[in-house]
Amino acid sequence: MPEAGQATHKGQQTREEILRAALGFACTVGLDGMSIGALAEKTGLSKSGLYAHFESKEALQCAVLDTAADMFTDLVLRPAIQEPRGLPRIERLFDLWVDWKDETFGGGCPIIAAATDFDDRPGAIHDKVKYYIDEMIGVIARAAEIAVEEGHFDKGLDIRQFAYEFWGLLLAQQHYHRLLQHGDANLLAKRAFDSLVERAAHPSSLS
Repeated sequence: MPEAGQATHKGQQTREEILRAALGFACTVGLDGMSIGALAEKTGLSKSGLYAHFESKEALQCAVLDTAADMFTDLVLRPAIQEPRGLPRIERLFDLWVDWKDETFGGGCPIIAAATDFDDRPGAIHDKVKYYIDEMIGVIARAAEIAVEEGHFDKGLDIRQFAYEFWGLLLAQQHYHRLLQHGDANLLAKRAFDSLVERAAHPSSLS
């Protein structure tokens, strides 16, 4: 039995190594551009060795998205909810989210990148990307609802509109930072975020 346990542990380690390498490729060339051959070379495995851990390229791509989502939970969501309810939590959520996209991944958030590649391509990857983005936007909406409950945002706040604009800021920041390479991308994002928060708190003063 110890041999079986050791084999299971080694198999799990190998799987994690494959996922780390695959995540690196997904961040730079996208999920669709990820080559099984290049991944096998990177990990020192044969293609058949890779398929021993993931039955198909699609299964591997879905596992990469799961890994990215787990990282989001660990590095963004859990630290943010340690902040006091309401505005402090929303501010921390935004800052951590921007840092997560900029510092954790070499080419930006792989889930957001996959949304562009698979938005009109039905299948398992499309469904998983849609699920995670729905969940992420739901996190924003719930944080805004709590801010209303705490009296930090106006009680008449359109939660869906707030979540839409918050999400839009994240997308704009990634494009300005990654694609356009504007050095002030984070500053622009923070200014826009501050404006969004101000309007959510005092809509009548900005109408």
